[in-house]
Amino acid sequence: MKLKTLRSLNANDLNGKRVFLRVDYNVPLEKGNVADDTRIRASLPTLTYLLDKSAIPIIASHLGRPKGKPNPELSLKPVANHLAHLLGVRVNFIEDLENGYKLIDTSARNTVYLLENTRFYPGETKNDEEFARILAKYGDIYVNDAFGTLHRAHASTYGVARFFSISVAGMLVEREVKYLTQIKENPEKPYIVILGGAKVSDKISVLENLLPRADYCLIGGGMAYTFLLAKGVKTGNSIIDRESLEKVKGFLDEFGDRISLPEDHVITQEVKEGSSIEITDGDIPEGYYGVDIGPGTIARWTEILDRARTVFWNGPVGVFEIRGFDNGTIEIARKLRELTTHGVTTVTGGGDTIRALHHAGVSDNEVTHASTGGGATLEFLAGKSLPGLEVLIEKE
Repeated sequence: MKLKTLRSLNANDLNGKRVFLRVDYNVPLEKGNVADDTRIRASLPTLTYLLDKSAIPIIASHLGRPKGKPNPELSLKPVANHLAHLLGVRVNFIEDLENGYKLIDTSARNTVYLLENTRFYPGETKNDEEFARILAKYGDIYVNDAFGTLHRAHASTYGVARFFSISVAGMLVEREVKYLTQIKENPEKPYIVILGGAKVSDKISVLENLLPRADYCLIGGGMAYTFLLAKGVKTGNSIIDRESLEKVKGFLDEFGDRISLPEDHVITQEVKEGSSIEITDGDIPEGYYGVDIGPGTIARWTEILDRARTVFWNGPVGVFEIRGFDNGTIEIARKLRELTTHGVTTVTGGGDTIRALHHAGVSDNEVTHASTGGGATLEFLAGKSLPGLEVLIEKE
């Protein structure tokens, strides 16, 4: 796969040109302000590059699920203010997407435009050709830097590309493809995969693709209890993905020597802040929920991780949002930070995993690569085609 990239263009290709830039600014808002700007900061290398080349970025993004209707609570206007602060340049906000292209000043420099939430228009999620044609009026060049949306064939991520003679990947997408391709196809060994989160069914295809390549797969979080139940371990009231039990038994039969499951657990009778906890080895008693990996498992997994040259982590290994249930996730995050300083390639994937890193006091740049994609990351690693990526690939 050869990606067409922004950096492959000549400076003359960008000078004075309007660049329709699709980003992922689907960020949390609190009281009219941006609560977490991780995704906004991820777009800054591409934006500063465009401004340095005297291009005029016209940014498009979605926010939330307004279902094709304007919703003031999901407006991108607070993002425009936050972006202006981060960039130190003027960010003009365009509310009317159908006519706003007339407001673009092609003589302006060091000026950025941000369009209102594309999902305020029903044509966005329907990949409507007419809406895509309207969006295309905003630019001379199409750049997609919204990796987390590439698995969606929407108007601004897929349909619009057909109306541009130049469609390329931004720097974030280029970086995502580089590191995810590496861990999917050619990871330096020993290669260790850490998977957590609640449901096995969300990660069946990822397991099928990565287990044959991994030296070890450490499985925690809610996923672990389905694997443990499949092995005959009693799991009490812990979360179980029963629809995936047969598939899990197949994984254990084929790759059991590579799969490492928790041997001890943090358990509680109530999954809530302040509830009392116990540590148990082996079986989890009836009436108790497994909410984190135990200290013995942390020690064993730390020893395994010390052998790694490549690590991929997706999904917290406990209910990290609740104090007392977060120790395993914190220790994993801090271990990855340590490994990164020793030259190990560490890649994390998904929004929950990034939040887990931050919860542990680990920043995105303290691992080799923190993927901004959720579903897109998992589908890429599962070997599935991403529509938004297909339009950025050079055809042989």
